[in-house]
Amino acid sequence: MPYLKKLLNKMSYFYLALAIDAEVAGTSLLKATAEFTKLVPTTFLVVFYLMSFWLMTLALRDLPLGVVYAVWSGLGICLVAIIGAVVYKEMPDLGSIIGMALIISG
Repeated sequence: MPYLKKLLNKMSYFYLALAIDAEVAGTSLLKATAEFTKLVPTTFLVVFYLMSFWLMTLALRDLPLGVVYAVWSGLGICLVAIIGAVVYKEMPDLGSIIGMALIISG
């Protein structure tokens, strides 16, 4: 049984990683929705957000809520900032970078 518990714990981290990916994908679509006036990006955004929260609930089977939320939000913020810089050419200023570093450092 200890092996099964260890495997389930690893799956929880896998679910958390997928939840982060889905949240980042959804958030990255916010601009493309044009204030929710474009159906296709808006639909994908909603689907990605629903997937993210569902996967996060799976991660919560074995991981503490505080850890799941901290990792989910911290990595999500940084990944969305990177996507914003690459896709939308929105370079973070020094204050943004310091803020993200503070979030990651806890």
